[in-house]
Amino acid sequence: QLQLVESGGGLVQPGGSLRLSCAASGFTLDYYAIGWFRQAPGKEREGVSCISSLGGSTNYADSVKGRFTISRDNAKNTVYLQMNSLKPEDTAVYYCAAVQLDVGPYGLTASLYDYWGQGTQVTVSS
Repeated sequence: QLQLVESGGGLVQPGGSLRLSCAASGFTLDYYAIGWFRQAPGKEREGVSCISSLGGSTNYADSVKGRFTISRDNAKNTVYLQMNSLKPEDTAVYYCAAVQLDVGPYGLTASLYDYWGQGTQVTVSS
C-alpha cells in the first residue's frame, strides 16, 4: 500500500525553525516529484515547495522563498522541508504529496498530485 507519512511538526516561537519529513512506504520515491502544501483554517490549500524526482529542480512559493528549503534523500526514501525564520502566518497543517511525473513549473498545483500524506500541524506562536 502506497503511503506518505509526515512528521516533525509542532509548536515553535516566531523566528524559530522546524524540519518536516515526508517518508514513503510501499513505493520508492526515486521517480516521483514531491510537493509540500499547507492549509490554514478557513483558507484554501496552497503550494509551498516542490522538488523534482532527481532533486535537480526545486520551486518555492514567494511567501517562503529564502526561508524554506526542500531536499530529498532517495536512499532514505524521505523528503524534507527545512523551515527557518518561521512566522505566525506559517501556521497550518502541512502535507506532502507525490506524483510520478515531471511537474516542471507547475509543481505547486495540488491537483497534479496522486498520493497525499495525512498532514502534520505547524503552529508558530509566542
